[in-house]
Order: sequence, then structure tokens, then C-alpha cells
Amino acid sequence: MIQLYDRDTLYEEVAFVAYHFGWSRDEVLSLPHWERHRWCEEISEINERMNDGTPSAPQEQSQPEQSGSILGDDGEGTLLQNSLEDL
Repeated sequence: MIQLYDRDTLYEEVAFVAYHFGWSRDEVLSLPHWERHRWCEEISEINERMNDGTPSAPQEQSQPEQSGSILGDDGEGTLLQNSLEDL
């Protein structure tokens, strides 16, 4: 089964990862969706910690963080808290 993703969400993910890692569009697009989404979550968590001035220690796995997530619980795209628009 082929699963399609919201076009705006895909553009947001690619721009977000490419901007923060300096990767090319093709490099980011070659990642599977789950991995690209995971990198967006990690970048968002780092940005949140930097903006809060807290140490960059990794968060415990028992407390999943949804605020930096691109996809909401319903799978629809949501606006990133630390998106390119914030720059």
C-alpha cells in the first residue's frame, strides 16, 4: 500500500531538516518519511532547549514530547513551534 503525505507537511519537513543540517533537498527527500519526521522532532527538541536555556541533556523516553512534532495525533500536518518562520 502506498501512503501519500500532505504536500505542505513534506515541504515543511524538507525545509526544516535541510536548513538545520545543511543537507540538500535530494538528501532529505531520500530519507524514509519516518526518519525525516524523527529528525524534525530531534531538531525541534534541541531548538526548544536552546531557547529555554536549559542543558542539552536528552529527554527520557518515558515522556514523549509532542510540541515539536510536525504531525498531530490525527496524522495531519501542524505548524512547527520552531519553524523557519520563527527566524
